Amino acid sequence: MATEIQTWQIIDGKLNIVNSTLSENGRKEKEDLEEWIKSNSEILGNDIAIIGQQVQTKSGPLDFLGIDNNGNVVIIELKREKLPREVLAQVVDYASDVSTWDIEKLGEICQKFTDQSLIDYLSEKFPQKQIEDLSINQVQRLLLVGFAVEEPLSRMIEWLSTNYNLGINAIVLSYIKTKSGDELLSKTVIIPEEVEREKSNKKKFIIDMSNEPGTYEINELRENLIKYLSKNIVSSQRIKDYFLPALLKKDMLTRVQMRKEFARNGAADNERQAGYFLALISNQLGHKWNDYLRQVIHYEFPNYPWEKDNFKINDEYKELVKEILEKLNE
Repeated sequence: MATEIQTWQIIDGKLNIVNSTLSENGRKEKEDLEEWIKSNSEILGNDIAIIGQQVQTKSGPLDFLGIDNNGNVVIIELKREKLPREVLAQVVDYASDVSTWDIEKLGEICQKFTDQSLIDYLSEKFPQKQIEDLSINQVQRLLLVGFAVEEPLSRMIEWLSTNYNLGINAIVLSYIKTKSGDELLSKTVIIPEEVEREKSNKKKFIIDMSNEPGTYEINELRENLIKYLSKNIVSSQRIKDYFLPALLKKDMLTRVQMRKEFARNGAADNERQAGYFLALISNQLGHKWNDYLRQVIHYEFPNYPWEKDNFKINDEYKELVKEILEKLNE
């Protein structure tokens, strides 16, 4: 059966059923429901930080994009009234696109929505978590929010959750305006929240990281570097345009010095933003499959075991790097 919530107001010792909807009281999804969620996202769950609103996907804008305290991305779709069965296909379509987004794209969305870097924002929202340990967007959660839910959709949600361990849920809100003018909002869920979170966390996996350099022959190394530096992703372009050129000018650059170089050369608006960009580059250097980058770029861990510093290009590859950058810039 579809979930339905009814509310009674006790007046003079008697129960008086309260029937009211957003539309009946002049409330609208975009102007009201979205604003309520923005002002207090705990209505979605206390483990979700919203990083974007009306985020464009290949299939249109999704209402809210969030990240939970385990790094899972949460696709949130709102309906002012009843959640129809068709909304399931809609959020699955969104999720199929969002699943391909890297941390840089998520960071740009977060910066635009919160005016903070993704790392700073998540650190603020989840102070008990080691943000560096989160594996961002390895799992996607689907969260539907409305004021009722069609029975077929409720059934499909339970089936997907039970049989396929999909992190999916529906939040059913109850909006009440009493005769005295008080407005109340309550919620219930199709799947118990702790069950839904557990299913998402079970599917979580960690990206393989390494500090071991590659051992490629020079021609294969050249080919791998050209292929990587030609990719249309932000970090590889920053490595090509700013990171490697800076290292060619110096024998070694510390993390602080590299941040200053990024800001001075226009790669970042300020050193704080440069630090975020450098964290993304460090993440790229640590991916196990990017061992050809580590064969060329040397780094150390002088301050913290998780923070790369003291960057340099190994002497035997400086001419190779110059050659590749000249070729790509042509």
